[in-house]
Amino acid sequence: MPTGPRGSGRTPAAEATVAAAGYRIASITDPATLDGGDVLTAGSTVYVGLTERTNAAGADQLAGLLEPLGATVVRVPTTKVLHLKSAVTALPDGRVIGYPPLVDDPAAFAEFLPVPEEAGAHVVLLGPADDGVHRLLMADGAPRSAAMFIELGYRPVVVDISEFEKLEGCVTCLSVRLR
Repeated sequence: MPTGPRGSGRTPAAEATVAAAGYRIASITDPATLDGGDVLTAGSTVYVGLTERTNAAGADQLAGLLEPLGATVVRVPTTKVLHLKSAVTALPDGRVIGYPPLVDDPAAFAEFLPVPEEAGAHVVLLGPADDGVHRLLMADGAPRSAAMFIELGYRPVVVDISEFEKLEGCVTCLSVRLR
């Protein structure tokens, strides 16, 4: 969802690209703010982190757009990290994973699964491989979390993003996933 006034910065090019891919365009209007890093979808639930970049009015406007389509929007206090998805992401089965010291309230999520390393909380779903096993893109700096995902039946695809991690980046920051 674009934030800020129409025509500002990157909005026109992003809107054109998304529209060309066949997606519906909707806008969040002032005084609401909404940052994509604060929006996490797990099944039909959309968690919205309330942060310095996303306010309650933004979450309310998103709920107004998504709830008629069958989604449930859940507001999540997020004060320990810049974005909600800096603390948590979701597995294909809908469980939310996170590194507990960075999560304000694990009970905000219907199903919360703690991971043993901060980088383990950041996965991007790549979809199933040819053999049907779901693949998870993740940083190579979370080997215990990768082992945990293997035990849960997933296939981690690990990448070295150490240079991005120095600036608090993660695989979710480097990805745009369209469904």
